[in-house]
Amino acid sequence: MEDDIEFIIDSAKEGMDNAIEHLKKQLQNIRAGKASPAMLGSVMVEYYGAQTPLQQVANVNTPDARTISIQPFEKSLIKDIEKGIMLANLGFNPMNNGESVIINVPPLTEERRKQLTKQAKAEAEDAKIGVRNDRKSANNELKKLDISEDLLRDAENEVQELTNAHITRIDAILENKEKEIMTI
Repeated sequence: MEDDIEFIIDSAKEGMDNAIEHLKKQLQNIRAGKASPAMLGSVMVEYYGAQTPLQQVANVNTPDARTISIQPFEKSLIKDIEKGIMLANLGFNPMNNGESVIINVPPLTEERRKQLTKQAKAEAEDAKIGVRNDRKSANNELKKLDISEDLLRDAENEVQELTNAHITRIDAILENKEKEIMTI
């Protein structure tokens, strides 16, 4: 029985950790004040008839805080990269110099910063919902086991402590992202 309880708690912890990792990936796509290659994480490029992530067909780097430079592995991809950036609807206007694609990242307005903060809060709330769903699933699995009430209560308390710890981590991640977004 102890192994079953341990397995259920470990599974819940793994699910909660995955929710936090997903949140971190989602927050990377939300733009803060400076340019970052992660901003183009959702860009797909038409490459020999298949949609391919931008990072697999070009080097993406940031020469300064306001510029993203994309150096394609093949010069023939420049137009496809520009098209992919436009289709991703990130609000960027790519330019090319014949050898690479350059994106000038405009500074954020106060209104846009507030919108991005709301978006970050929504992502954090989704992560919290994921953590709570993992808690609910774990508690339901524990109730299916044929164990004493004391063992059940102790296991449920352990799951609740895990939940509280993960919710606190999510809040801390969100707070850092909000600071990053609102810093000019």
